Amino acid sequence: MTNREIIEATDRTQVGVYARYPVAFVRGQGARLWDADGKSYLDFFTGLAVNNLGHAHPRVVGAIREQAEKLLHASNVYYNEPAARLGTALTASSFADRVFFCNSGAEANEAAIKLARRYGARQLDGRYEILTSYGSFHGRTLATISATAQEKYQSGFQPLLQGFRYVAFGDVEAMARAVRDETVAILVEPIQGEGGVNVPPDGYLRGLRELCDRKRLLLLLDEVQVGMGRTGTLFAHEQEAIRPDVVTLAKALGGGVPIGAMLTTETIATALDVGAHGSTFGGNPLACAAGVAVLEAIREERLLENCRNLGARIRERLARLAAELPMIRAVRGRGLILGIEIDRPGRPLVAAALERGLVINTTAETVIRLLPPLNLTAAEADEGMAILEDVLRTAS
Repeated sequence: MTNREIIEATDRTQVGVYARYPVAFVRGQGARLWDADGKSYLDFFTGLAVNNLGHAHPRVVGAIREQAEKLLHASNVYYNEPAARLGTALTASSFADRVFFCNSGAEANEAAIKLARRYGARQLDGRYEILTSYGSFHGRTLATISATAQEKYQSGFQPLLQGFRYVAFGDVEAMARAVRDETVAILVEPIQGEGGVNVPPDGYLRGLRELCDRKRLLLLLDEVQVGMGRTGTLFAHEQEAIRPDVVTLAKALGGGVPIGAMLTTETIATALDVGAHGSTFGGNPLACAAGVAVLEAIREERLLENCRNLGARIRERLARLAAELPMIRAVRGRGLILGIEIDRPGRPLVAAALERGLVINTTAETVIRLLPPLNLTAAEADEGMAILEDVLRTAS
């Protein structure tokens, strides 16, 4: 099928919830994508921080192929080896003692919300309220849009789930003032991705940890977008040397295969006993085999170091460009999640970059977001930046 044929069939048959660009990708390799008409693109978006290893990574492809020939699915009323291996790998690499597997970031955050409420009901005198931050994004289910403090995601879906209140992001004192007797937890992203690549002040997570310790609250960290190496450490919270109570993961965990995970401690995990929660496809053997391969690749191919080095390289070029172009209001981010705030809507510039063969994205209307693969080469980084610089200079 051609681009046009795929687009026409999609628009004719699917619910129109996506503002799509007129391209149909059919193949990927490393940091490259090809559309149905054979045009090549450099991918600085990676499926919204999903393809952290780029496309068709040999280790992930091999793990998927090998597992597909053995067992695609088995119910959670039984055990399976890939889930056991991935659970072991995640707990060995993190603060966590226990993992709950699911299918997406929204489901991982649903699990965290249910865990916090159940823990509050059983251990904290019935507390249930969760504090989140303005500009956050935690998913699109009713519970997670209730936790998401952005009206555009909530419009038309009221009444929302009760038990959430919103506080300014990056302000520990405001969060402390918001705590009341019924508060059980604080849920935040270490960096707000959909909110505009908003990076909090240094010490923010440490301050929240101290607040939670004082008030007997749970600290829930949504690392769906920034986990799995995206900021230059396996988990973003490692950069503040804190121990959260819960971390949620998805996106890059499966290297392109849908999977989510909620990580927590032994003590807190006991709140979810047999029958309290579940997921038909959670812990799916195929997805978990891919997840094991992803973790092995991040560790063995030194991708965290590459992420830090190339993130700094791109930031330097963006800083020089910002000094040249008044349309750039700010450059922010960490590792290979970078945001360029501009003085106008970003979507036309994303379309212009796509036309030139560079895949990027806009978020919060005026922030161009860069999410290249962690195994990007220096030459590919320079190639992508040359295209982006040309697009921004042309638009200025």
